[in-house]
Amino acid sequence: MSLPADIRFPSIDGLRAFEAAARLGSFERAALELSVTASAVSKRLATVEELLGTQLLTRNGKTLALTPTGKEYLEQVRSALGLLAAMPLHRRAAQRIERLRVVAPPTFARQIIVPALEGFTRAHPRIELELVLSVPYVDQGSGGDAQLEVRHGDRAAHGGDCLMRDVLVPLASPALLARVGPVGKAADLARLPLLRTPLEPWAPLFEAAGLAALEEPAQGPRLVDLGLVLEAAACAQGVAPGRPTLARAWLRSEGLVPLFGLRVVARTQYYIATASPQGAAAAFAAWLRQVCREAEYEAAELISRTG
Repeated sequence: MSLPADIRFPSIDGLRAFEAAARLGSFERAALELSVTASAVSKRLATVEELLGTQLLTRNGKTLALTPTGKEYLEQVRSALGLLAAMPLHRRAAQRIERLRVVAPPTFARQIIVPALEGFTRAHPRIELELVLSVPYVDQGSGGDAQLEVRHGDRAAHGGDCLMRDVLVPLASPALLARVGPVGKAADLARLPLLRTPLEPWAPLFEAAGLAALEEPAQGPRLVDLGLVLEAAACAQGVAPGRPTLARAWLRSEGLVPLFGLRVVARTQYYIATASPQGAAAAFAAWLRQVCREAEYEAAELISRTG
C-alpha cells in the first residue's frame, strides 16, 4: 500500500529527541544521552511539534512535562522506535563496533570524564572507548593515533575548542585552617603554607589579593599534576591554587573550602586539540562539551555556597 505523497513524517532524530527529553525531564540530560547540545534537542523537538501542529512538552524553566497529547504520542513513538530497532538490518548495523581512542590529562580524565562516563557508554554502546592519560607539562605530544585529544594549556597560542572557562581559587582543608589559626583577609596568604606546581602559578591570585610583590613558593614538593596538588591540600599539607571544576568532590564533602572569596580567570584552559573530529570522536566531543558545561555550573554553585 502506497502512502499519499503529501504526508510528512518526523525525522528519527526528532523522535529520539522527544523520547529522551520526555523520559529524562530536561533538554540537558537528553543532550548528554544523545551526545548533542541541549539547543539541538530543543530544535529537534520544535520541528516535531511544528510538523504535528501541537505541543508535546511544556517547559517550566529547565523542567519538562508531557502534555496530554504528548503522553499519547510518546507511547506511539516508543513503539515505533522499538520496531525500527528490532529490524534485522538495523540490528546488524548496530552490531558494528567503532573504536575510539581519547587522550586527556590525568586530573581532567579522573575528575571530569570518568565520573560522567556511564552516560556516554549507555548512549553509545557500540563505541569501544579507550581512555589514555597524557602527561601535561612534560609531554604535550602524546596524542599518537588518538582520534580525540584533550589538552591543558594556552589555547590562544595553540588553537582548539575550549571546553571550560576555568577560574582559580585558593583551596584549603579545614584541618589546615584549624592548625594555622584564624584567616579572614586575603593578605593572610602571605603567612600560609602554599603548595607549588609549575602548572598553576600563584601570581594571578597574588595580584587579585593585592600581594603582587609576593614571590612564588620556593619550598616544599614541586607537584607536576593538578590532582596531586588537590590531594596534598586535602591532606592539610598546604593551600592549593585550585580549579573548582576539578575539586568538586572535595568541595561537596567540604574536604576543601575556598578562601577569602578570591577568584581569578585561569591563565590556561582545557581544550580539544583535534581539529574537526568525525564519527565517534565527534559524538564524544559533543558529549564532553555538555559534561564540561555541567561541571562549570556545579563548581560555580559550590563556590557560591562555601566561598
